[in-house]
Amino acid sequence: MKYVTGFLAAILLILNVPEASSAVRITNDRGGQIGTYIVKYQRLASSGESVIIDGLCASACTMVLSALPPDRICVTPRAALGFHAAWNYGANGRTFTDPEATLMLYSTYPTPVRRWIARRGGLTPHTIFLSGRSLQGMYRSC
Repeated sequence: MKYVTGFLAAILLILNVPEASSAVRITNDRGGQIGTYIVKYQRLASSGESVIIDGLCASACTMVLSALPPDRICVTPRAALGFHAAWNYGANGRTFTDPEATLMLYSTYPTPVRRWIARRGGLTPHTIFLSGRSLQGMYRSC
């Protein structure tokens, strides 16, 4: 009986605790392999956590925009997103721009981000940065 009472008390405490809202802060993420970020952001999406972009989020890091709904992303005045074409390794170990991966990546971004990228010539080997008022016009401030 003592254990049942303790168990019921624990259940009541859990039910009465307000849901904690946590957030992941991105401050200096230069990106990396796309596959790693897909797994990372799938976990983040299912966790219910939000994201605070508070610095550089470049390359594969920008896939967070595709993985989470806009209401779970906020940006600070220091936020900067860096976009470029996807690349891969060739048989000789040299990197090359991968058009198929670039198109896949581009197509996953939200419409306002795709339009911003398109107005700047699309995803190329050169990095373009979305920050300041343009970024804050797309995502809420935090």
